[in-house]
Amino acid sequence: MAEDPSSPPKKLNHPVLRRAKFWYLKVLRQEGTPEAIARGWACGVFTGCFPLFGLQMLLGLLLATILQGNKFTAAAGTWISNPLTYVPIYYFNFHVGQIVLQKPVTFDEAQLQSWSDMGVAGVHVVATLFLGCSVVGGTLGIGTYFLSLALTARWRSLKQKKAERQAKDS
Repeated sequence: MAEDPSSPPKKLNHPVLRRAKFWYLKVLRQEGTPEAIARGWACGVFTGCFPLFGLQMLLGLLLATILQGNKFTAAAGTWISNPLTYVPIYYFNFHVGQIVLQKPVTFDEAQLQSWSDMGVAGVHVVATLFLGCSVVGGTLGIGTYFLSLALTARWRSLKQKKAERQAKDS
């Protein structure tokens, strides 16, 4: 039996789809200026690029508070890194750090002979990774700011035009 194409679409009955739609609408309906919302997204994406598991969201909220950004979008922006994206993001960030330093991090057997040499090698790896995270996070944060600023302004403009049309029609 074929469905009538003129009938209204079925409602989302699956709990995952309903939850996804809820969060999607929550993001779209954030209060504040488009600039504050964009600053929140940028802060979240920036801190989401760092391997500070468990602290990314707190740091994103702190940075958004300092820069007067939207705290909800800052928290949501940190979700750029999740268990599915950790390895590719940090692998890429590490290589960016090596490119910026113009020096690859290498290990030889002599470094593995003493704890102090292994500690020095570990500091070099962490410093290279955090440099790469800073460069990538800063670049993505700036790009996210301008993209979310444009999208938020566009969304609100369309929403306002729709409200004006409805008011005019009634």
